[in-house]
Amino acid sequence: MTTSPDSASLKIMVIDDSSTIRRSAEIFLGQAGYQVVLADDGFDALAKMNDHRPALIFCDILMPRLDGYQTCALIKKSAKFHSTPVIMLSSKDGLFDRARGAMVGSDAYLTKPFTKDSLLKTVREYTAALLTK
Repeated sequence: MTTSPDSASLKIMVIDDSSTIRRSAEIFLGQAGYQVVLADDGFDALAKMNDHRPALIFCDILMPRLDGYQTCALIKKSAKFHSTPVIMLSSKDGLFDRARGAMVGSDAYLTKPFTKDSLLKTVREYTAALLTK
């Protein structure tokens, strides 16, 4: 598999309370040459964002303490991270969930369980502009 030589410079954050989802994403993204930052909930993610400055964020909707909608809204309200793409992750594929995600500023929606191809396609779609800068 070929990867862009610049993909290794991009950090992708995956926020999910499921260790299986986090591990799957870490494997898929790592194999494609991306740096991966994992967070198990919204608070953990917000604490790590300044240090890691991810180029793209995948955020689960249903999490304890701070759910994905709240986490996305806080990221999008941040002056430093408001333009960082946030992709919502959910096992639900309903119109209401997609609309609510859009209302808090999410850039896209990916249904779980995702495949390696669907995850990497989403990453390429949202990072292509960053790699050409």
